[in-house]
Amino acid sequence: MKFYRYNTYKLMFLLTTILAVTSCETDFENPNAATSDQVFSSREGILAATIGMQELYSTTGLRYIVETPAITTREAAITTTFQNMIDLEDGGDIPNTNSNVVGLWTTMLRVIGIAEDIAANASTIDIVPGTQSGLIAYANLYRAMSIGAMAQNYEQVIVATSEDNPPFVSRIEGFNTAITLLNEAKNTLAATPISSEFESEILRGEIDLENTIDAMLARFNLYAGNYDAAIAAASEVDQSSTSVFSYDSQNLNPVWARVYQNNTPNFKPRDNFGLPESFDIDENDGRTEFYLIPLDTVNLNQLPIEDLGGFFDDENGSESIPLYLPDEMNLIIAEANLRKASPDTGAAVTALNAVLTDTDDVFGVNANLPDYTGDTSVDALLEEVYKNRRIELFLTGASLEDSRRFGRPEPTPSVQNFEEERNRNFYPYPNTERDNNTNTPADPAI
Repeated sequence: MKFYRYNTYKLMFLLTTILAVTSCETDFENPNAATSDQVFSSREGILAATIGMQELYSTTGLRYIVETPAITTREAAITTTFQNMIDLEDGGDIPNTNSNVVGLWTTMLRVIGIAEDIAANASTIDIVPGTQSGLIAYANLYRAMSIGAMAQNYEQVIVATSEDNPPFVSRIEGFNTAITLLNEAKNTLAATPISSEFESEILRGEIDLENTIDAMLARFNLYAGNYDAAIAAASEVDQSSTSVFSYDSQNLNPVWARVYQNNTPNFKPRDNFGLPESFDIDENDGRTEFYLIPLDTVNLNQLPIEDLGGFFDDENGSESIPLYLPDEMNLIIAEANLRKASPDTGAAVTALNAVLTDTDDVFGVNANLPDYTGDTSVDALLEEVYKNRRIELFLTGASLEDSRRFGRPEPTPSVQNFEEERNRNFYPYPNTERDNNTNTPADPAI
């Protein structure tokens, strides 16, 4: 059966039901549900599917994207006795049934499935050209972001869900597939700019689609090792523009819900952004006050923890979360210049200083520090970039990808050590995938 498809004909008949679809392992037939053809045969149906795709990604999806690697890389420490969270903090041999491991994988596949359906059907509906191009580009964006999220956390990934037993590809091929989708989206919008209808119905003044596409191109080109392309894309992003996921009482900020809802936190941030003491964070760094609220206590495993600020502490759980931060682009430019075949340390320092001296970030994430005056060797600068990525991009889902890419110390299999910088390299493949797909690879050892 096509377990991998999002099955819009079962789930989109009531838009709100999409939010209840998380990591459920069973699909139930609903005789009253609209068929897939009905959903995608009208303007109203395809716009509803697009809104549903965004809500699924920004609520359920973003919870797993942020929370799962945060525990693995010591950005956060658990404050609950739920077994899935204990498994993540212990690391090592994480069960294939771990609900975070399953939830991250299956939610991203569901988003990919919706995105495939939107892109495939947008051209068959009688809508204005700018709405059609917007739908196709937006679907490509979410498909790319979902593939990218999987490739950051799993050794091999699935990039298309439209067939039984879909093949797996390497994570680098996953990133390159995401890049292709984003370039297609960019070309689509260049040929036919989005309509006012698409802007008002879907983007709603909250998401700058063109800049978001460039930001994701910069991110995934960096991860794939395409350094010149990463620099070019990051340089295209207007850093005064913003793109955010918005939340309300019906669709709560998913990180807030895990930390503050009902006063029963599942995790809290660790001291020092989870970085070892060897990384000396300037006491005047404004990002510490932005993200971390002093809390003189420890978690269940005696790990010092703080309260969480930033984009996650609104008392009603309705604070917006950026799709990307402007200074991520400067950090991409800095890192890519250092990793090129002929490193440009001057360009890297310039980009790094743009982050360190920032006082007017559109989201208020301001380091407000002096220029960098340390060692300007490539290795020293890469370590400085890594430190600033861990601070600037705190709880954005980037930490596991960064920890591996910067060659931070490997985890020790079968040894519980909460001071290790990360306790896994990649996650095992969920049992839900292995039980339904004969192409599922062997799990990574650690």
